[in-house]
Amino acid sequence: MCGIFAYLNYCVNRERRYILEVLFNGLRRLEYRGYDSAGISIDSCVSRDANILFSTPLVFRQEGNIESLVKSVYEGLLQEEGGSWTIVCFLKHGEVAETDLNLEESFSIHAGIAHTRWATHGEPSPRNSHPQTSGLGNEFLVVHNGVITNYEVLKETLVRHGFTFESETDTEVIPKLAKFVFDKANEEGDQTVTFSQVVLEVMRHLEGAYALIFKSRHYPNELIACKRGSPLLLGVKELTEDFSVEASFHDAKFLSKDGKPKELFLSSDANAVVEHTKQVLVIEDGEVVHLKDGCVSILKFDNSKGKHDGALSRPSSVQRALSILEMEVEQINKGSYEHYMQKEIHEQPESLTTTMRGRLIRGGSSKSKTVLLGGLKAHLKTIRRSRRIVFIGCGTSYNAALAARPILEELSGIPVTMEVASDLLDRQGPIYREDTAVFVSQSGETADTLLALEYALENDALCVGITNTVGSAIARNTHCGVHINAGCEIGVASTKAYTSQIVVMAMLALVIGDDTSSSVGRRESIIDGLFDLPNKVREVLRLDQEMKDLAKLLIAEQSLLVFGRGYNYATALEGALKVKEVSLMHSEGILAGEMKHGPLALVDENLPIVVIATRDACFSKQQSVIQQLHARKGRLIVMCSKGDSAAVCSGGSCRVIEVPQVEDCLQPVINVIPLQLLAYHLTVLRGYNVDQPRNLAKSVTTQ
Repeated sequence: MCGIFAYLNYCVNRERRYILEVLFNGLRRLEYRGYDSAGISIDSCVSRDANILFSTPLVFRQEGNIESLVKSVYEGLLQEEGGSWTIVCFLKHGEVAETDLNLEESFSIHAGIAHTRWATHGEPSPRNSHPQTSGLGNEFLVVHNGVITNYEVLKETLVRHGFTFESETDTEVIPKLAKFVFDKANEEGDQTVTFSQVVLEVMRHLEGAYALIFKSRHYPNELIACKRGSPLLLGVKELTEDFSVEASFHDAKFLSKDGKPKELFLSSDANAVVEHTKQVLVIEDGEVVHLKDGCVSILKFDNSKGKHDGALSRPSSVQRALSILEMEVEQINKGSYEHYMQKEIHEQPESLTTTMRGRLIRGGSSKSKTVLLGGLKAHLKTIRRSRRIVFIGCGTSYNAALAARPILEELSGIPVTMEVASDLLDRQGPIYREDTAVFVSQSGETADTLLALEYALENDALCVGITNTVGSAIARNTHCGVHINAGCEIGVASTKAYTSQIVVMAMLALVIGDDTSSSVGRRESIIDGLFDLPNKVREVLRLDQEMKDLAKLLIAEQSLLVFGRGYNYATALEGALKVKEVSLMHSEGILAGEMKHGPLALVDENLPIVVIATRDACFSKQQSVIQQLHARKGRLIVMCSKGDSAAVCSGGSCRVIEVPQVEDCLQPVINVIPLQLLAYHLTVLRGYNVDQPRNLAKSVTTQ
């Protein structure tokens, strides 16, 4: 749940100030992944020791967000004559207390690493921040995203060998283990041990999920990246002779040492790379990427290969091709909006259009309307023969699947069950080979969902992935799937990805039920509704000011209940989740049919209650719920279809939010948007950071 980033310039002069800014900007792009502490490592001035040039890595770490790190670095700078600066670091254990640095000093080759943290082991503090170090002298440095599950055993072993630990993190064992492997190899006379051999030996001892970038004083201007279960990619930018224009080159050449000036980037996410280059390599699990002398070598980790005749084994290399990022820098900027969440809420007409583009076929006068999902075509017959369909997800993705379950059951005739990924794993719930397991994840890297995927694959179920991230672990490891194509989502609270997930799963239901002649009229009505859905979303977004006014009335409240049923039980859960995760107000989504089984005891004239009562098969039941709540003097806010105000709230006894009416299975897309707007405005009015809610991060890559 952290963000890692690295920048290596080769045969292109870059000033230290420029290098720092590239690292800081990379972290800013990754800050949604964690923002309670951050750190970087750059090289100090080149020194001379026994006639050998080497550069001692410097480490800067700071509690707080990225700007806290930037401020701590630059506020420690005291300008002196000749452009020399003094950086004062207040950290111990390898971090220089005070050193003269020249921000204008130019490096033709330099490797820097950076990290933004979401704390899992140890509180947010400088000593628990990354890069973590092997000890005095920073012989080995590591930035890490993930969790090392066997770190306590490794720590005990290293302590017995004389290592001392300063942090509470699981990460600190990694650089110390690297130093142990390096020292051991040299003691045994292997003076030619390579950086990649050291890292591969370290990987043999690590258990858990991780993405790692290594930097070492012993291997100046080199970086090594490796991963298992956590996302990581390489960006390659080859420069022309004027060092400013990106040049085209053949995939086969970038792996070799060609002496051409280039810039290389390593990142947890494409967001931090796209402003530099669109030519990337998505690093696969078990691959070790070694950046040295402008060359990119890709090695394959084999756990069975350790030491051979007392020396570290030489790994085999693999050939990979670059791919092109299909995203623009504008997608990751806020534009005219104050916050990413605000931007992403208002982008939903466009994101839904993109989700459906090329997938809805209206046909001519004699042709029926259909849906095409090319990623499922080869497996549709198997899905239709399934014993059951199991939706598996977490948080917002789970809610989206819950919203789509009724229409999938209706059109397919197949039983559909819901599983929270972590609970499925805890119970070891039954998954059969006759099942189709559908894994829903915005990032495609959610740790619990990935482990549930492994579990389903072990049980021979057909696995379908629904994700927003091309090349993600779920996209790669499922048998088939659908990309939701919602575009880049940076706000931690998911908005446009949620509505695109619902639409994709509605299209999934249409495709699976396409062989049933009795439901042709129903399917065509839904397809018509999908075509018109972006316009309806534009219409409901006009409620922005109305929801802001409502937020002003609720700003001092401590709790909020949201009642829904049928298709909109998921809307109640998702709306309550949005309110609690960003505005920090307690909120609870409740199945309206369960109201009399406990929740009714909470109702009084003070507690605000949202009731979702748009027109569908459950409308009359929701009218009854409203009457019962009103009889107990409930403070009601009712969401209804346009024109139904009098039907749900006679005599103006409650506040009404009118929304456009659409097909019942698509109504959750419309109904959630006012609640997204409410959560956004509540958060801003209460003075909280809407894009970086407390204790949360965008991509949950740890259990």
